[in-house]
Amino acid sequence: MNQSQNSAPQGLEPVEKLDPSSLPSRPRDLPATLRLNIRGRSVSLRRFHRPPTGLLRWLLILGPGLIASSAGNDAGGIATYSSAGARFGYDLIWVMVLLIPSLAVVQEMGARLGAATGRGLLDLIRERFGIGWALFGMGVMFIANSGIVVSEFLGIGAAAELLGVSRWVAVPLAALLLWYLVIFSSYASVEKIFLTMTLVFFSYPVAAILARPAWGEVARGAFVPTLRTDQEYLFLLVALLGTTITPFMQLFQQSSTVERGVARRHYGPERLDAYVGATFANLIAITMIIATAATLHQAGQTNIETAADAARALEPFAGSAAKTLFAVGLLGASLLAGAVLPLTTAYAVSEVLGTPKGVNLDFRRAPIFFGLFSGMIIFGAGFSLVPNLPVIEWLVAVAVLNGILLPVMLVFILQLINDRLLMGALKNTRLYNILGWGTFILITTAVVIMLGSQLLTILGVLPH
Repeated sequence: MNQSQNSAPQGLEPVEKLDPSSLPSRPRDLPATLRLNIRGRSVSLRRFHRPPTGLLRWLLILGPGLIASSAGNDAGGIATYSSAGARFGYDLIWVMVLLIPSLAVVQEMGARLGAATGRGLLDLIRERFGIGWALFGMGVMFIANSGIVVSEFLGIGAAAELLGVSRWVAVPLAALLLWYLVIFSSYASVEKIFLTMTLVFFSYPVAAILARPAWGEVARGAFVPTLRTDQEYLFLLVALLGTTITPFMQLFQQSSTVERGVARRHYGPERLDAYVGATFANLIAITMIIATAATLHQAGQTNIETAADAARALEPFAGSAAKTLFAVGLLGASLLAGAVLPLTTAYAVSEVLGTPKGVNLDFRRAPIFFGLFSGMIIFGAGFSLVPNLPVIEWLVAVAVLNGILLPVMLVFILQLINDRLLMGALKNTRLYNILGWGTFILITTAVVIMLGSQLLTILGVLPH
C-alpha cells in the first residue's frame, strides 16, 4: 500500500502527503476548455466564476424593482412633478413622502406574488376570479398603458427637439431601437440596459441642492400636509398618486420576477430590490419638485407648458446647458418607460389568453407576446406624432387617468396576496395589510373627492 502511494504520479498523492503551502488559497476560475455535447449540440462552458461578494453582490440584486419604480419617473412623471413644484412650490412634497412606504409595499407585494406563484398578475386573476374579471383587469391595464406609451414617445419627441433633432426623425428611430433591443436580446441583457438608463435621474438631486431652496419650507412641505379644495390642487394630487404608483409598475415587477426565475425560497433579495427601487424613485421625484419649486415657482412661473419650461429647473446645476441635460434625462427616462410599457402590456394580455410569453423567447414561439409588444410600439410612436398635441397637458392627464384606475388593480393584488392556499408562508402580514389597504383608501378617497369636485363644478355648485 505504501509502495503504491509513494509511486503515485504527481497530482494523485494522498492529501496528507501534500505540502499545505503549495495549495491555492482560493478556488481558481476554470479556463474555457470544457465542451459538452447535449442532444447533438456542442456547448462550450466558457468560465465558472466565484459568486460576487461585498457591494457588488448587493448591486447585482437590483433589477425589476429598480427598473419598475424608475420607469414611473417617466415623461409623465417628470411633467407631473415639475408642474406640482412650479404651481404649488413645496406644498405637495408631503404626498411623495407619504407614498414612499406605500409604493414600496405595493411593489414588494407584486414581487412576492411572482416569487410565490411563478405566474403573472393577470394569469392569477384569471385562475382565481375567472376569465371575466381577467378581461376586465386587462381592459383597465390596456387603457392605462395605451395613454402612457403615447406619453413616452411624446417625451422622446420633446427631448429630441430640445437637442435640435426633429421629432419626425427621433421618434421612429427610438421606436425601432426599442423594438430591436427587446426582440433580439435576452432578458438579462435587456435588464442591464434598463438599469443603466436609471442613471439619468441623478441630475435632479444635484440640481435641487444647487438651487438653494429654503430648506425650512422644504421640511414643512414634507412633514406638514397642506390640504386645499381647489380643483387644480386636487387634480395634481391625484396625478401625483397616479404617476407614482402606476398599475404597469406592479405588472412589470411581478412578470419580471417570474422571468428572472426567482424561487419562493430565494425570495429575500427581491424584497430588497423592491424597497430600494421604490425609495430611490420617490426621492428622485421629491428632488424634481424641490428643483422646480426653488427655480420656477420662486420666479413666478407657475405654469409649465413645454419641455423647455421644465428644463429651467436644471439651470442652477447646468447653466446654459440645462436644456441639453434635461433633454438627455427626459430621453433616457422616456426610452426606459417606452420599452417597459409595451412589455408590460404584452405580458398581461398573454397571461389572460394563456399564451407563451417572455423576452427570452422569439416570434415563432411567442407570436402574440411579441406581436402585442410591436403593436404597442407602433401605436405609441404613431399617435405621438399627431400635430399640435399638447405635450404637458397630455402627460398630466394620463397620470390622473392612472390614479383613477389604480384602485382597481390594488384590490386584485390585495385579494391574491392574502390567499393562504396561493401564498403559503409568504402571505401578507397584518402590517402589510394595514399599509396596503391604507394606500387603497388614500388613493380612492382622493379620486372620489377630485371627481366629486369636478361634477359639482359642472353642475354649477362650485365656481370654476
